[in-house]
Amino acid sequence: MRRKRTLEDWIMDSFITVILLAVALVTLYPFYYILLITFNDGADTALGGMYLWPREFTLSNYIYFFEDDKWLKAFLITFFRTIVGTVLAVLFTSMVAYGLAKRDLMFRKFYFVVVIVAMNFSGGLVAYYIVLRNLGLINSFGVYVIPSMLNIFFLLIAISFFKDIPEELSESARIDGASEFRILVKIILPISLPLMATMSLFMGSGQWNSWLDSAYFVQNEELRTLTYRMMQVINQSQIPAGDSQALSSMSKATVTPFSVQATAMVVSIVPILCVYPFLQKYFVKGMMLGSVKG
Repeated sequence: MRRKRTLEDWIMDSFITVILLAVALVTLYPFYYILLITFNDGADTALGGMYLWPREFTLSNYIYFFEDDKWLKAFLITFFRTIVGTVLAVLFTSMVAYGLAKRDLMFRKFYFVVVIVAMNFSGGLVAYYIVLRNLGLINSFGVYVIPSMLNIFFLLIAISFFKDIPEELSESARIDGASEFRILVKIILPISLPLMATMSLFMGSGQWNSWLDSAYFVQNEELRTLTYRMMQVINQSQIPAGDSQALSSMSKATVTPFSVQATAMVVSIVPILCVYPFLQKYFVKGMMLGSVKG
């Protein structure tokens, strides 16, 4: 039988509800406010006093963003680096983890020592730059995807995950003549969807939000990423010289540096919001499996 709710229960539930609503408001309103700015006249936004809805509704911010070749190219570069980088990172990390999960692997302990050292120590930015230069990755698209193909954190989680997959599955495939790569692709990865989805979400988010590699290792303006362009706008008090002419053509300055910055933020968030709901059911399960196995 359900216990009858007392006055104290009603008071406590009401108090908790108010607290949670306040936390939700404080958390969600900044995102709503940024969205509000993107649909409002830039000059009008600069006047302040706008809180709930656009005072002068306009699509000029989005029109300027998608018509500007610089922003559009940066968006496409970020999109392609996210897709290519995520696929390569998940596949390569899974392949290495699958090999290290085999107890009969030669020099297995040595490989683990290398992984642990790489996880805890770094050669520094200068040494990293020299390695990238010697590999011919500086100022190329490859600098975005090749260095991130092996994720040490998820490598250890994947090793722990693969260890607990029954060896009989692999043995039966070997008897039928399947190679190790075919076993990985056709058997191991399909039954590891929670792990794959979790890795894809984190690695994809990392690729989408990364801007340091574009700032340090790329000089070609055609290869700049969306987040790098956003950082440029954030760190400058004025629109760059190349943009000032474009903005001057907009009647009554309907587009401002701040409104462009807000628009870039919204555009950069939308793809992650679209992908996350499809991976959410695997996300929690994948993290729990990776944390308790081993």
